[in-house]
Amino acid sequence: MVTDPADGDTDGAPPVARAAFGRLRAVADAVLYEGYLLYPYRRSSPKNRVRWQFGVLTPREWAEAGGPVPPGVSGSVDSWYQQTECLLRAGPTASVHVQVRYLQLQRKQVERRGTDGDWRPVEETESAGTVHLTFDEAVPRETDLVAPLAALLGDGRSFSLGRTGGEETEPLGDGHGRVVRRRWPVEAVALVQAERLPGEGGLHRLRVRTENTGRSPGGGTASRDEALRGALIATHTLIGGDGLEFVSSADPPEDCETHARDCRNLHTFPVLAGAPGSGAAVLSSPIILSDHPEVAPESPGDLHDAAEIDEILTLRTLLLTDEEKREARATDRRAAEILDRVESMPPEIFARLHGTVRSLDPRPEPERLVMPERLVTPSPAAPGAETGAAPGPARGTAPWWQEGGDDGLCPTTDSVLVDGVPVASGARVLLRPRGRGADAHDMFLTGRTAQVAAVFHDVDGSVHVAVTLDDDPAAELNSWYGRFFYFRPDELQPVDADREKERCDGRSRSAEA
Repeated sequence: MVTDPADGDTDGAPPVARAAFGRLRAVADAVLYEGYLLYPYRRSSPKNRVRWQFGVLTPREWAEAGGPVPPGVSGSVDSWYQQTECLLRAGPTASVHVQVRYLQLQRKQVERRGTDGDWRPVEETESAGTVHLTFDEAVPRETDLVAPLAALLGDGRSFSLGRTGGEETEPLGDGHGRVVRRRWPVEAVALVQAERLPGEGGLHRLRVRTENTGRSPGGGTASRDEALRGALIATHTLIGGDGLEFVSSADPPEDCETHARDCRNLHTFPVLAGAPGSGAAVLSSPIILSDHPEVAPESPGDLHDAAEIDEILTLRTLLLTDEEKREARATDRRAAEILDRVESMPPEIFARLHGTVRSLDPRPEPERLVMPERLVTPSPAAPGAETGAAPGPARGTAPWWQEGGDDGLCPTTDSVLVDGVPVASGARVLLRPRGRGADAHDMFLTGRTAQVAAVFHDVDGSVHVAVTLDDDPAAELNSWYGRFFYFRPDELQPVDADREKERCDGRSRSAEA
């Protein structure tokens, strides 16, 4: 059964898939409108003069005018096809629901009536105090295929995604202007095939290949703007069903790793979608995502840039001048909706955009990071500290990404063993960097002496020593700015080991007192 929401509903689709697709709608729409119109949402903005960057399927003759389209996963290259392959486990009565979604280009052309009564295209016009600009809009399209999994084995089934052209005219209030919206035909098909794989558990490989089968209005030499008239834009696929469970392509279980590597995904990448831990649906997107993507619950609405921070975009949008806002509203209806939402946002919703801490939610305690003993000297206050040892960090019991995870660490007082000698802030060292290929500093700094400014510990247990050069006339200024050279402990040599040992011993006795 093939259904099209523009002509009817999808009540014949499997109920599990319908529910899963409903939960995915916000994420799928974020993919659909990613980059549709970017801040500052004005037609004159340079970033809005070259649009439609992801999942563009143009007519083949245009896409291959300069040679075959190079295969890849990300859909940032204009192509004429898109292919998804994913793994699923299915029972004997399983059914599959595939939904292909894209945007169809719609040209919004502003026209004015001349003195001779004929309509002439113009870039902009004003009517009843409202400005109208010529601009490319888009209409969302989606088509569904529902079929038993058994019917997709072998040759599979294909279904048409094409759309006819059309034209609507909107008269403006002054009677001398109008807006004409025109769409060109889009011709495309999708082929859905399944393959039963060897082994137990009902493992199958499912393939969805979407192709633009139309002809470019201007042939292979047409401009990109002309080719987009017959293109599928922001093309992506939702896959679900009943009686089946999908396997992660990014992190497959051990028994599926080989089959997952054999999957061929072209200009798109499938990830598990829906609630974490669920395998009920797959989102195959031209933008590479991780499994179970979701829109942040703090986000009050789409800003057409899902990778950006809502608070920053909202603040920037509020700072647009009245003239800039006027142009944005005249550019596109969706831009006007963004401005209306931002300008009327209640304070409590705006406060939510400042962010939230999710890592403090109750969760199973992960394994705590432990510093390698060879790099960290114990604190004299810590149980079991050896007499005369240099002061060192007493690592907190919390993992590094939670509050308290770095308790006891202080770069200006911590020390690290260098050739068996504790070295801390104020120590003098000889630089002997190991060769790192093309790093010129290795040649320039070898054999020079420096003063240690701080000892830093990173989250994976490594230690880095920050130093300033003794013969650098700007050493004091660099220290004040926090501009240092960084070395590993094994790239340093204490200048006066006995003196440094005595100095650190003195600091330890002072700390105990």
